[in-house]
Amino acid sequence: MDSSRPPKRTNPRREAKGGQSEFKAPGRKDAYARLLSQHRSSTFTKFLEQYAKESSLLREDNGPHTLLQAQSDKMSIPQGKRDLVPNHLSDSSDFSPSSLKDKGDESSLSLYMVKLSIQNAQQDSERKPGVSEKNRKAQRRDTATSQDGDIESGEELSSFGPNDSRKHQRQRKKNKDTSKETVSKDISQFVENTQDKANLNQLEQEDTKKTKNNNLPKQLEPYMTSEDVSRGLKRGELIQGQLRINPKKYHDAFIPSPDDTRDIFLDGIIARNRALNGDIVVVQLLPREQWKNIAQAPHTSVEDQRQFASKVFFLHCDFAEADINSQFLPTPFSSRMYQVVYIVEKKHSRAVTGSLKFLPDKPFAMFSPVDHRVPRINVPLSDCPDDFISRHDDYANTLFICRITNCPADSNFAEGRLAKTLGQAGEIEPETEGILTEYDVDFSDFSDNVLECLPKNVPWNIPPEEMAKRKDLRKECIFTIDPATARDLDDALSCKPLPDGNFEVGVHIADVSYFVEEGKALDKTASRRATSVYLVQKVIPMLPRLLCEELCSLNPLADRLTFSVIWKITPEGKILSEWFGRSVIRSCVKLSYDHAQSMIEAPEKTFAAEELPPVDPEHRIDMIHQAVLNLHSIAKNLRAQRFSGGALRLDQLKLSFTLDKETMMPQGCYIYQYRDSNKLVEEFMLLANIATAHRIYKCFPELALLRRHPPPKAKMVDELQELCDQLGIDIDLSSAGALNKSLLSILGNDEYSIARKEVLTHMCSRPMQMALYFCSGVLQEEKLFKHYALNVPLYTHFTSPIRRYADIIVHRLLASSLNCGPKLAVSTEEVHKQASHCNEKKTASKRVQELSSELFFGVFVKDCGPLDSEAMVMAVLDQSFDVLVLRYGVQKRIYCKVFRRILSIQMFSATLANFKLKHCTQTIELSVTSQLLMNGADLLALLIYQ
Repeated sequence: MDSSRPPKRTNPRREAKGGQSEFKAPGRKDAYARLLSQHRSSTFTKFLEQYAKESSLLREDNGPHTLLQAQSDKMSIPQGKRDLVPNHLSDSSDFSPSSLKDKGDESSLSLYMVKLSIQNAQQDSERKPGVSEKNRKAQRRDTATSQDGDIESGEELSSFGPNDSRKHQRQRKKNKDTSKETVSKDISQFVENTQDKANLNQLEQEDTKKTKNNNLPKQLEPYMTSEDVSRGLKRGELIQGQLRINPKKYHDAFIPSPDDTRDIFLDGIIARNRALNGDIVVVQLLPREQWKNIAQAPHTSVEDQRQFASKVFFLHCDFAEADINSQFLPTPFSSRMYQVVYIVEKKHSRAVTGSLKFLPDKPFAMFSPVDHRVPRINVPLSDCPDDFISRHDDYANTLFICRITNCPADSNFAEGRLAKTLGQAGEIEPETEGILTEYDVDFSDFSDNVLECLPKNVPWNIPPEEMAKRKDLRKECIFTIDPATARDLDDALSCKPLPDGNFEVGVHIADVSYFVEEGKALDKTASRRATSVYLVQKVIPMLPRLLCEELCSLNPLADRLTFSVIWKITPEGKILSEWFGRSVIRSCVKLSYDHAQSMIEAPEKTFAAEELPPVDPEHRIDMIHQAVLNLHSIAKNLRAQRFSGGALRLDQLKLSFTLDKETMMPQGCYIYQYRDSNKLVEEFMLLANIATAHRIYKCFPELALLRRHPPPKAKMVDELQELCDQLGIDIDLSSAGALNKSLLSILGNDEYSIARKEVLTHMCSRPMQMALYFCSGVLQEEKLFKHYALNVPLYTHFTSPIRRYADIIVHRLLASSLNCGPKLAVSTEEVHKQASHCNEKKTASKRVQELSSELFFGVFVKDCGPLDSEAMVMAVLDQSFDVLVLRYGVQKRIYCKVFRRILSIQMFSATLANFKLKHCTQTIELSVTSQLLMNGADLLALLIYQ
């Protein structure tokens, strides 16, 4: 059965389409409105509808409304000017004109005209003689201060007190009659004043830097006692969860809600209260008076509150000068605020890479982490290089590792000690070591105690007594299919035709648990490392290389110990029987994915010996070729059954590199191709994992180590569904199977169909949760065991024990269930603890792999750039937009910091260095000033809509 969610909201547009699956571009006039709507709140849309009803009643009683007047003003502007009307978008905007699209195109445009006229009138009224530009900027700035005292580089928002509110209200009324002239004048001067505005913004930033030192450190709240936390959790007054800090906007942090349907938001570094990314924290709901609620603003009269509400509308929803009805203001603007009150476990390593800055007349230096989610750190000068004080400029580009030792409650800065000097920033090896250290990856040499656990006699031979306990499969045609560069070969395949027309298919996995005895030093080290970490240029192995590359690796023409799963299976993929057991194999050839793909694509070809790696002479090449073809045929049927049964696969672009063999520097990069040979291996690995999961859960219902994939978070799915509806994309997110069918059916036939699918795949991946290891005895309900993407009730990892410790535990469980291994001496709690540790290490490994790829791509661009590529816009934010660079599978956020006003509501264009950006059917070119470097710094840009 396909996993399902509650039926989604009826979409009139979708019903009108009558099942049409071909992609259709959104209407030209409101295309931009639809783009913006992706981060607008449906709750606020309902609020605006309620407001519209209230306004309608007021218009009947009081005559023409401001909206109608603004629309009349707009219609008086010539067509050429009308399309160039500037529109300012606040960073906190929560309103989309598309929410009013049913009322006609002009109604959505009129809202922009209302806000526009008031914005320009306000700006003119602020330009009074005798008031310096610096003072005006200081009055308007309402920026947030980071934990280390820096000003956040977010959008500047106005700050209104009671007196300011009345003063600005009178100024706007006074200038309302001249707003149309202001609009026209502003349009005509906009492009001419571009450089002036850039300079003005630079002065403003310099002024910000001068004032940041005046920000006094805020006293952070002391932590609760463990006893109070325990009582609060039991009473439901406190919530525990793992902290996630947004790497692109480090003021925002989240923990999952208790029901795991949505996230709890922590606003700012004060709310995080010294906790770092990944820490297990306990949060408390703050008193209501500390919530963000405009109804609680300090106003002395109802009129003040109405005026303040008008400002808030201006700041939060691009809508000003509205007749605010205070009776329904609190609901949409109340926001619950939480704060960290206790750190249960410091999961973050507290080790960070960064640079040192000399501070005159201070007994310490300032350490600035590369990761902005970590506060700046005061480091004693005694830890710095000996000549740092006299030659501190020489260390400007040097990377260091610093370990945080303390986070005082009365300081914006942490305290720490320098651990190591890495080398020059931007170089691969220093940067790689910094990444591994930050994510607590153990890349040290294995200790003597660990190496003592390995076989002493090398070359090693299988003992005769062990051979007698196992099924001997050395005469069978068994082979491996792996990447060409792989050295840890932990799985092999076999396929033997049977007289009745069926096949005997085997999956043979390296028996690592034979060498890694439970409780020994080797086992403890592997348990702690939990996974191998794959970097672009090397692998940090979980096990010593003697095991992972020699004794356990299923190298060709060598006898190896394995765990086998053998099925009798029909050509259509129906399983007739199943056998598990320990075995001995002898691989006849090491095929790469390229070799297997060549065999699949040329079924009639006779391959010569020189076209393949060395082959065991006991097995003919044509026999191996036919086995690959039979496996491919069965795998296609298995795959079709999986997807017809409701499975989902979200393939994202993966960047790979070609490296110089001597220097290991990147010489080129390309998108890794996922082909039929990859799918062949994947199908049988999935089949083996599913079969093993059922076996160990049946035998050990309280101890089985399984892997579950929770469904995506409902709130994010609803938001994505709403976005796709607004963009005219017919997609069904109600279940994994429905989503997979939608992605296959909405490609379209235009030149951007493939790019559109890649963007949609990335968008659909965002609501997805991570798959997790767990102990079956911990979760009480079996429905929670389910794997959402695979749409199977039970799943585990069995097929990669060389690189995953979880698989070793599964092997031990399987051996015990077959009475061919020692009895288990672990408890449910121990399996649960190890499962959680494996989850953490797997997440860290994945992030390290991503950072390694980003590092090599950055070095490649620096050495070989600039590069040309098509890209497609994935998301439009208030101050930036995200793009997917299609040739390289790289996601980038493009910031627009100098020019904050956007022109027109039609399709637009501009140029970003070498990128040609597209959003579905819309083309964007972003023009960047020539002196800017694409080195990770924010791009200053001007968006011009044509």
